[in-house]
Amino acid sequence: MRAKKKNIAKSSAADIVIPEKLYFRIGEVARLCRLPAYVLRFWETEFPQLKPIKSSTGQRMYRRRDVENVLRIKALLYEDGFTIAGARTQLRDDTKTDKTQVTLPFPARSGADLAHIRQGLQEILTILAARR
Repeated sequence: MRAKKKNIAKSSAADIVIPEKLYFRIGEVARLCRLPAYVLRFWETEFPQLKPIKSSTGQRMYRRRDVENVLRIKALLYEDGFTIAGARTQLRDDTKTDKTQVTLPFPARSGADLAHIRQGLQEILTILAARR
């Protein structure tokens, strides 16, 4: 059992390329992330960020975001040495910081610019009204 854990720890998340697909089955995610499927099923119970949907046949279908979360959890647990509770807290903190959105640098509009735009829109409305 110890040798198996060493093999898991050797594969880092940076080495893995996620294919461009909408959904992945649990077996595909297990192979891709180099983890047993039972570990993925266990992590679903421990990490609320992992929420694969179920197909009509009951098959777990992971989205790309889910696969990225699996790789992040794997790195936290196996590479960074976090406990499950610590990894859960770290993921929660990461999502809190990701939600802050940077404002876009829109140029300031002067009243003259808006008046010019309004005049252009009025001209378009006049042209459209004349065609009726």
